[in-house]
Amino acid sequence: MTLIYRASSISTPQKVNLCFNLAAMASLSEPATWLDRLQEQLKVDIDCMDPDESRKLLPFKPYDQTSNQRLVYEQMTSTENRDLLLQVARGYKHKGWEAILDRSALLSAKNIDNIQGRVLLQTSAYHAYDTQKVVDHARSYVRELERVGISRDRVCIKIPSTGPALNASPILLKDGIRTLGTSLLSLPQAIAASQAGCLYISPYYNLPWYHAEPGQWPNVQDPALEHPMTPRILQIIQTYRRLHEETGKEQPMLKPASFKSPREAMAMGELGCEHATIPEDILQRLALLSLYENPPPGEGPSSDGTIPPRLANLATMDPLAAPGWTGKLASTDIDYLADNGTALTRAIDEDPVTKRGLREALEGFMVNELQSKNAIEEVLKQV
Repeated sequence: MTLIYRASSISTPQKVNLCFNLAAMASLSEPATWLDRLQEQLKVDIDCMDPDESRKLLPFKPYDQTSNQRLVYEQMTSTENRDLLLQVARGYKHKGWEAILDRSALLSAKNIDNIQGRVLLQTSAYHAYDTQKVVDHARSYVRELERVGISRDRVCIKIPSTGPALNASPILLKDGIRTLGTSLLSLPQAIAASQAGCLYISPYYNLPWYHAEPGQWPNVQDPALEHPMTPRILQIIQTYRRLHEETGKEQPMLKPASFKSPREAMAMGELGCEHATIPEDILQRLALLSLYENPPPGEGPSSDGTIPPRLANLATMDPLAAPGWTGKLASTDIDYLADNGTALTRAIDEDPVTKRGLREALEGFMVNELQSKNAIEEVLKQV
C-alpha cells in the first residue's frame, strides 16, 4: 500500500527566520517572493490542519483549509490535541470509534478564523464505491461542523472521484452541501465531477508513487511546460471553459494538489487554476524564494484568461496515456454518472495511470483511517 505524504526540506534556522521575513514582506506594496506572486494569481489553500501553520507562517489568510485521513490522524494524535481527543472519547464512547473520528470537525473549528473560505473533510475511502454511505458520512460531518458553529456555506466535503461516490454529490447538493472530487487524475473523472455538480475538483499533480518512489518523480525545471500531468490539467480547464460557454452552468473550480516543489505550485498560476492546495513545507519554500534574485519559470497567466500560447499544443498530448492512445479526448456527451457510474468505471479501468493512482490513493487513506481507529480504541480503554 502506498501512503501519500509530504517531507519538509526547510532547515531549523530557516524556520526560525521565516516569520520575521514574512512579516517584513507583508508590508511591501510590490510582490517580493514567489508566494506573493502566486497569491496574486490564484487562491492559496493550505494542505494542513494545524492552526499555527496558517496563522503564524503566512503574511495573508489562506483561502480554504483541506484535510484528509492522514492529516486528521496527525492532528488527532498530536500532543496539543490530546485533551480534546480524551474529551470527545468520553462523550462519544457509546457511539463507537467512527463517531469519534467524525467529531474531527472540532479540529477544523480551531482553524476557521485563520482562513477566508471553507474547511474540507474527506469521506471514508472505504465508502468509495457506495453512494449511500458517502451521503451518510458527508451528512455526519456537516452535523458535527454545524454543532461547533461552522455553517454549510463554509464547508466542502471531499469525495472520491469514482462513479458511485460522485453520484452522492447531486443528493448532497439538494441539502446545500457542496463537494469536491478528490483522487482525480483524468479528464473523464473531471467531466463526471462537473455532471455531479461538484464545487471543486483536486487533480493530483503528482502521482501517488512519485511520493513513495522519489526516483520516479519528474523533477523538471519548467513544470508548466514539461511535467507529464500538465496536459491533463489543460484538457480539464479547456473542457470546463467550453462547457460553461455552451451551457452557462457553473463548472467545478480547479484546486490541484500533491505538489513536490515550489516550481510545480507556481505552474498552477500560469495554467489558470482558480486555487492550489499547498502543504506547509512548500509554502515555506515559496516564501523564501525571491522573485528578483531567482525568478520562477514560465510567463504567468495570460491576460485574457486563455491558455498561454507556449503551452497551447500540450492540450492535445497525454504523456500518461496508455499505449495505443488515439489522441481522442473524453467526450462530454457521455453520462458518466448513469447506472451507478458505469461509464466512469470503464474509463478508469481503461486508463492504467488513473486506475493505479486511484487505487493507491484510496489504499493509503484506508491505512490512515485504520491508524485513527487504533488510536481511538487505545484512548477508549483509558476513559
